[in-house]
Parts: sequence; C-alpha cells; structure tokens
Amino acid sequence: MPYPPNYGGVIDVFYKLVWLKKSGVKVYLHCFTYGRSPSKELEAICEEVYYYPRKTGIISNLSYLPYTVRSRQSAELEKNLLSNDYPILFEVLHTCYLINDPRFSKRIKIYRHSNIEHVYYYHLAKAEKNLLKRAYLKIEARKLERFEMVIESAQYILAVNEEDSNYFSQKYSSPKTIFIPSFHPNTEPEIKPGKGNYILYHGNLSVSENYEAADWLITNVFNILPHKVIIAGLNAPDFLKKRISENKNIELVENPSEEKMNELIANAHIHCLYTHQATGLKLKLLNVLFKGRFVVCNPSILSGTKLGNTGNTGLYIAENRKDFTTIITDLVEKEFTSQLADLRVKSLGFYSNQTNITKLLEIL
Repeated sequence: MPYPPNYGGVIDVFYKLVWLKKSGVKVYLHCFTYGRSPSKELEAICEEVYYYPRKTGIISNLSYLPYTVRSRQSAELEKNLLSNDYPILFEVLHTCYLINDPRFSKRIKIYRHSNIEHVYYYHLAKAEKNLLKRAYLKIEARKLERFEMVIESAQYILAVNEEDSNYFSQKYSSPKTIFIPSFHPNTEPEIKPGKGNYILYHGNLSVSENYEAADWLITNVFNILPHKVIIAGLNAPDFLKKRISENKNIELVENPSEEKMNELIANAHIHCLYTHQATGLKLKLLNVLFKGRFVVCNPSILSGTKLGNTGNTGLYIAENRKDFTTIITDLVEKEFTSQLADLRVKSLGFYSNQTNITKLLEIL
C-alpha cells in the first residue's frame, strides 16, 4: 500500500497518484494492506480505494509462483477489476498475477517496472547475512525470472531507467516499452546555498542492499575521514548499529519522521550514495539532487539515469574508496553556491513530474 510514501517503489506509486489527481484522472486504487492500515490520505486522492489482505505464510511459499505474487491473489480483486473496462496499471511484477488472464484480454494493461525483479532479488540474496532469508531470496529470484514473461500480455511497459528500458525492449517485442522515470515528492529543486557540517547517507536500512552500502561506506570511507557523518533510515539491523557505535564521528538517526529526514537532507553538506546494484532508479538520488547540496556516488547509482559526472552541478562520481575520500576531502571546504543550484535545476528537467505525467496521460 503506497502510504506513507517512505521508501522506493511506494514513493513512485503515491506521487503518481497525486499527479493523476492533479490532471483530472479518476483512479480506482486496489492495494494490499500487509503491515499498513487503511489510509485517509489515499482515499482523498482516489475515486475509490479497495483494500485486500495478503495471503502470507508457508502455504503461499509452496507454489510455482513467486511468493510475492502468490500472496497477492484475491477473488475479490478479480471481481472488482471485472466490474468495469478501465485501463489497468500493474505496479511492479508482484501485482501481475492477472495480467495474462484471458478475461482481461481486451483491456489496456500497463506494466510499471521498478526493478528487474529477479536481478534485484539475486543481489539482495548476495548481500543478505541471514542464511534462511538468503535461501528464500535465491528461490524467489528464480521464480520471478520464470514469471516475468507474463508481462508480454501488457500493451505497455513503463521503465524507470534507460538501461532497464533497453532490457525490456530487446527481450519483449510485443509490449511497447517507454522510459518514464519515477514520480517523486519534488516539484522544483530547493537547495540551500552555503555549507553544512556533516556528511549524510540515508536509506531503508532494513533492506540488505542499503545496509550493505552503509557498511561498505563505514569501512572504506567514513572511518578514514575525521568529519561528522550521519546515517539515517528505517530499522537498522543490530550489526550495523554496532558498526556505527564503534566510530566516534558517525551518528545513527533511526526511523526519522518525514520532516526530520527532509531536514537532514537539506542541511547536509555532502550526500554519499553507494550501491552494488545497477537496476531500477534510486529515488534517494532524486531526493538529494532536488533537496541537497553536494552528492558523491558510485557509477551504479547513476546507471540508466541520463545523469553523469557533472561537478558543475555538485554531482561527483567516485569509482573507488580513494575517489570517495579524495572528493569528500576537497568538497568539505567548498560552499554550495546559488550558481551551482541554478545549474542543478537545469540538469533535472528530465525528472519533472509534469513532463512524465504528460507521457503517462498520452498512453491512458
């Protein structure tokens, strides 16, 4: 369920709903409530919101279908979708159980990609420290890879990054693949000129991709530098808390409110971003480019984004640990000027929600 919009995919869904509403489109939202309660905020945006429970547990794992798909089967959902002939937007592969159902053969069906799911799950498995979770992620990755072919039944694939768009275009000849970056909470860049007094890494720290990135940055960058560092995000695992506590210059801000997170992003001097995964679009990248000062990241963060190593906008690529420490050491003494902010604004035109909702409306 896309509220609150406090991580990756749900951010794209929620702000897509916001912009559809602004554009006069009536949305009937079908969502599963696993771990989240019904939302008045969603009900204010949508014409109607339908809630369904996920079928979690062992039984949903004992299937040829991916667990993430099998647990989202619902006879009530089928009945509600069949009650009209509206276009159906399937948000990520997990929701695609009905996409190739013959009863929907005459409907406009759009698949919204967030990651190449099996690649994403393989990377999660590689980073996962818990052996049982790692086994589950590997099995799920294989199931997702087999299941992915159902998206051939869609007329359109909306890819969030350019490289993934190429992957879908080459693999599936029938659906038309269109590159539409993720929707996000930012309208125009709002960047404070001047200097901050800390370096920030943030993300959902319960996800192995993010806690592995934080661990790498602590080991290879943060504990080498004398500067203050803040690591912020949801549900940090115990091992990461321990790693942070071993370094006097690093502070953990766990489970910050949206207001607090925005404050941390706006006031940081340097944003460090790192990932081993090149799939999807890292929404925290967009967030810091629209709201933050200097950004230092590895190449995988920028994969398929049309963004490059443009120091004249305050964005720098670090290929290795030495690059990270060298660039950060240089930037600590610099001010983020209003001229840099203006150039940043010009560089982010492709990520305008207004531009991208226009593309979506043309399809609908």
